Amino acid sequence: MLDQNIKAQLKTYLERLESPIELVAALDPINNADKSDQIKELVTEIAELSDMVTARFDGDNSRRPSFGIAKVGEQPRVFFAGLPMGHEFTSLILALLQVSGYAAKVSDEILDQIKNLHISDNFDVFVSLSCHNCPDVVQALNLIAIHNPGTTATMIDGGFFQAEVEQRKIMAVPMLFQNGEHIGQGRMTLEEIVAKLDTNSAAKDVERLNAKDAFDVLVIGGGPAGASAAMYAARKGISTGIVAERFGGQVMDTMDIENYISVLKTQGPTFGLDMENHVRAYDVDLMNLQKVKTIVAADQTANGLVEIELENGAKLESKTVILSTGARWREMNVPGEKEYKTRGVAYCPHCDGPLFKGKRVAVIGGGNSGVEAAIDLAGIVEHVTLVEFDTQLRADQVLQNKLRSLPNTEIILNALSTEVIGDGQQVTALKYKDRATDQEHTVELAGIFVQIGLLPNTDFLKGQVELSNRGEIVINARNETNLSGVFAAGDCTTVPYKQIIIAAGEGSKASLSAFDYIIRSGQ
Repeated sequence: MLDQNIKAQLKTYLERLESPIELVAALDPINNADKSDQIKELVTEIAELSDMVTARFDGDNSRRPSFGIAKVGEQPRVFFAGLPMGHEFTSLILALLQVSGYAAKVSDEILDQIKNLHISDNFDVFVSLSCHNCPDVVQALNLIAIHNPGTTATMIDGGFFQAEVEQRKIMAVPMLFQNGEHIGQGRMTLEEIVAKLDTNSAAKDVERLNAKDAFDVLVIGGGPAGASAAMYAARKGISTGIVAERFGGQVMDTMDIENYISVLKTQGPTFGLDMENHVRAYDVDLMNLQKVKTIVAADQTANGLVEIELENGAKLESKTVILSTGARWREMNVPGEKEYKTRGVAYCPHCDGPLFKGKRVAVIGGGNSGVEAAIDLAGIVEHVTLVEFDTQLRADQVLQNKLRSLPNTEIILNALSTEVIGDGQQVTALKYKDRATDQEHTVELAGIFVQIGLLPNTDFLKGQVELSNRGEIVINARNETNLSGVFAAGDCTTVPYKQIIIAAGEGSKASLSAFDYIIRSGQ
C-alpha cells in the first residue's frame, strides 16, 4: 500500500506522537472485500511503523469499510471512510498526531473558540482525493471532533462510496453535512467553519474590530497583491492590517503554479499557506472572514482618515487603504446555472471532476483554462464537449493539439450557451445556439464546467471609486485611485495580465506609494 519513501516519512512523523493511539477498522469483507482489504492493509502498515500505534479490526462504525483513530482506552472520533491518500495524506498524518495530543498549529484564540463550542454532533465531509480544497475542511472538522467529546468527523472518499454519492446527489466537493443536514460546500477554512458553528461569533467580531486603533496602512484583500502590500508596509515599521474575506484569494482555487520565479512548482493551497506564514512573520493584524461594505476617502472624513465599514457593522480607520480584492470566476449568467450550481454546474475540474467518472460533461470556454480542464477531464469521464463562443480556440497551440488528439472529446465553436437544463435535482443537458445559423442544439450530459475568465471583486465600490467599463479599479502608475489616501493593486485593477507574480509586484508598489503618501501628508 505505502511505498518505502512514504513509510520512512510516516515513521518519522509517528516519532512525535504524544501518547499511544489505536486504529480501529470496521470492515465489510462480504459486500466490499477489495476495499476492506485495502483499508486493512493501510491500517496494518501504519501500526507496524510505531510501537505507539496498535490496530484493531472490530470497529462498529456503520459506514464500512472505514477506520477511526483514538487514544488508547477511548472511542474514535476521527474517521476515514476510504483511503486518505493524494491530497488527504496530510490529513491522515495530522489526525494521527493530534489525536495523540500533539498541539495543532492554530492560534490560541481559535483553539479556545473550538473548545468552547460545546457541541456533540456528527460531521461528514465528502471529498475526492484530487481535490486540493478538501483537506482544509477535513482537517478543520477533525480538530473540532478532537476537542469536543461526543463529536465525530468522517472523511468520505466519493470514489470509495460511489453509490452513496449517487444517492445523495453529491456533484461537488468538499460537501459538508452536520447530523445529516447539508451545511456547506466548497473550500472553507477552519475559521469559517468555527464561525458557522459558533452562534455568538458575529457579535464578538464587531466588538473586537470596533476597539482597534487607526492603522497606517489597511489592506483590503488577502491574495498575492494584498499579502505583498501588507508585508512591505510592515517592514517599514508602520501599523498594518489586512481585512480579507478569504485569505489567499484565487490562489486557493489554483492547482499547479509553475511560473512564479524561484519556485519551480507548487500548488495553490501550499502557496497560499506560505503567503500567510510570511505575512504573520511580521507585525500585521490579519482580520480574516471580513467583508467590506463601504469606503470613505480621507478628505471626506472629519479626522482625515479613510473610513471602512464592514458588512457586520464594524468600522475601521486608517491613514491609507490599499484595495486588493482580486477577482472571481465569471459565470455564464444563463437560466438554470444558479439553480444547478454544485448539482452539475461546477467551476473547479480538479476538485469535482472525479465525481463525474464515466459520465458525459461539457467545458465552457476555449482559453487555456478551458482547454486544460477538458484535457484533464477526458482522462476521467466518458466524453467531454468543449463549447467556445468564438470561431476559434484561444488556448496555446500545444494545448489545442493535445485536446484534438484525445478520442473522447469534441469541440464546438461559434456557440452561445443559452440554458442549463435539469430534472429538478441535477443537470441533464446544455442548450446552445449556433451563432452562424441561429439554430439551437441540446447536448445531453451530467456536468458543466465553466471556464470563461474572471470578474473583478469591485461591486461594493460602485459609486465610490472610479471603475472602468469592465468593473476594474482605475489606477495610475503609482497605484493611486481617484480617492485621497486610497490605492489599489492586483487583479481588481486596470493593470493588464492577471498573473500571481504581477499582482505581488503591484501590491509592493501600492504599499510603497501609500508609505510615501503618509510621509508627504505629514500624518
